[in-house]
Amino acid sequence: MNDTPTDPLIREILALRELPVSALRERYLAVFGEESTSRDKDYLFKRIAYRMQEQRYGGLSPRAKARAAELADKAPVRRRPPRNVASVSIVETSARDPRLPPVGTVLRREFRGEVHEVRVLTEGFEYRGERYASLSTLATKIAGSRWNGFLFFKVGAKGAA
Repeated sequence: MNDTPTDPLIREILALRELPVSALRERYLAVFGEESTSRDKDYLFKRIAYRMQEQRYGGLSPRAKARAAELADKAPVRRRPPRNVASVSIVETSARDPRLPPVGTVLRREFRGEVHEVRVLTEGFEYRGERYASLSTLATKIAGSRWNGFLFFKVGAKGAA
């Protein structure tokens, strides 16, 4: 009795289990066209396996996508912000984070020998001509790894400049 699957896709997915995280991150880039911020092997495996199946057999139907969007709009809390910040209209709120300096303030941080300047806007931040919704997104872009934006720019901390 042979336990080896005959479907090449299944064999390829099973082979993913044997890959180190670095190879899974490369594979993620190949199938999604963007780098993963995760280094969790199981998470990467699941995402890549799903995407491979989706590419081969097709994704959700338009009806299922519409229903998911409808449910998401009615959800009380979003755990993660949408990926494409540029296309999201920021809803005005009266609650501004008290740790943020006044609008117009320029935050400076030297990192890896380069000085980075970020201007505080009414809605978000400006860095090198681009707008960002959060300091953390910006800090992560600059550092190349996940950072809490308030810690990276030393905002709201005692003795912060």
